[in-house]
Amino acid sequence: MTRFRPVGLLAATVLTVAALAAGCSGPAGEPGPTSLPGPSRSSARPSPSPSPSPSGDPSPSDGAVSPTPSATPSTRPTPEPTPGEPDLSLVAGWSLEQKVGQVVMVGLPVKGPFKPTFDMLRDLKIGGVFLHGRTQAGRQPVKNLVDAAIAAATSPVPLFVSTDQEGGEVQVLRGQGFSDMPSALDQAALSAPDLRARSRTWGQELAAAGVNLNLAPVMDLVPQQSAASNAPIGVLGRNYGYTPESVIAHGNAFAEGQRDAGVQTSVKHFPGLGRVTGNTDTTAGVTDTVTGPDDPSVAVFDAGIQDGSGLVMMSSAIYARIDPDAPAVFSPTVVGLVREHGFDGVIITDDLSAAVQVASVPPGERAVRAVDAGVDVVLASAKPAVAPAMVDALVQAAQADPAFAAKIDAAAARVVAAKAGL
Repeated sequence: MTRFRPVGLLAATVLTVAALAAGCSGPAGEPGPTSLPGPSRSSARPSPSPSPSPSGDPSPSDGAVSPTPSATPSTRPTPEPTPGEPDLSLVAGWSLEQKVGQVVMVGLPVKGPFKPTFDMLRDLKIGGVFLHGRTQAGRQPVKNLVDAAIAAATSPVPLFVSTDQEGGEVQVLRGQGFSDMPSALDQAALSAPDLRARSRTWGQELAAAGVNLNLAPVMDLVPQQSAASNAPIGVLGRNYGYTPESVIAHGNAFAEGQRDAGVQTSVKHFPGLGRVTGNTDTTAGVTDTVTGPDDPSVAVFDAGIQDGSGLVMMSSAIYARIDPDAPAVFSPTVVGLVREHGFDGVIITDDLSAAVQVASVPPGERAVRAVDAGVDVVLASAKPAVAPAMVDALVQAAQADPAFAAKIDAAAARVVAAKAGL
């Protein structure tokens, strides 16, 4: 099948480099909360055979991509799917490397450099990108960038193209074609039907730029009395009010509006960051000593799951009353709670590429531990250069352990099923 090549791709990419770089304001990452891409809606699909990636900017030395490992065909029989279990037939006949590619989502900095990520999309068969940073450039340069990423990809199915478009302090894409979105706290002052209608418009803006996954809404329950000391959520007004009722009504309304526009959503950050003080992106040892498995803050996520969100993002904090021995994203006990709530979709990590909370763990081990705990997608957004080490570690672990290889199969199948629903 012919690879999709947008008309004037090279020129568009060069213009995008200049426009996005000129339009960026502030740091490349989020200003404090979690940092956290999905095909265009064309029927075209990228070819699995590599071809030169679009150029237009230099590749930094730490963004070099290791050579593509040789394909490892799967020889395990494909069982019939059972209710609640992933349909492994979706990835039957795929190589191990193709399946691992679906399990990793890599950052694509909106102000560049672009080429390192394009190279990874081509050489490592990566299945998703995350538009990372800040830009005021507007819709067309973003769409040019997304088209270039799609053209570079060798994933056997379309890309997830994601970003953080929550509103307020956390809005990656701005400028002509993107609304100036209020914070979640201000969104909570709207009626749920009004918020859903506005969110539909915001989702249509994302879809027009080629984005098909918004890593939102935040459904962390923040106590009002401690919001001013809650660095990841409360300080930045990322919460939909201070009661379970408000968070559920408004978080779900936001998510429904996005999905009305054809943009998938991810509730975050399970089982809740509303009671911590430190931000896992910038602080180590962040621990919640209050939240238990039956806490009202966990029930809020259940409401988001039941409402139809296709993804759930895991927190990287430690939850002393659930599993005191590991960050939630590495804990089979905490990740298992998501499945206990009846969720059979995609579980994604918070950023594991640069978060200080997990910095003591080598990047490859971070990816393996997360997938071993039951996660489906490993997000490497803020420091995409670590993604090759994550891919290599996942391939090696699957080659060494059939049980881990089965987890890769299941994760890839869930991702492919989620993409098929777009």
